[in-house]
Amino acid sequence: MIRKLKSGEYRLYSRKVDPKTHKRRNLGTFKSREAAEKHEREVQYFKRHG
Repeated sequence: MIRKLKSGEYRLYSRKVDPKTHKRRNLGTFKSREAAEKHEREVQYFKRHG
């Protein structure tokens, strides 16, 4: 899940809420939406092949 920050950067959040914090986990901040989307695909890949 990608959100745009006020600074113009994009942040990748986990899809599910973290049970400890009750918030979504920050999975990285990126300068461009393309970079965030690429990383999101990598994260999904490692969930299955890690």
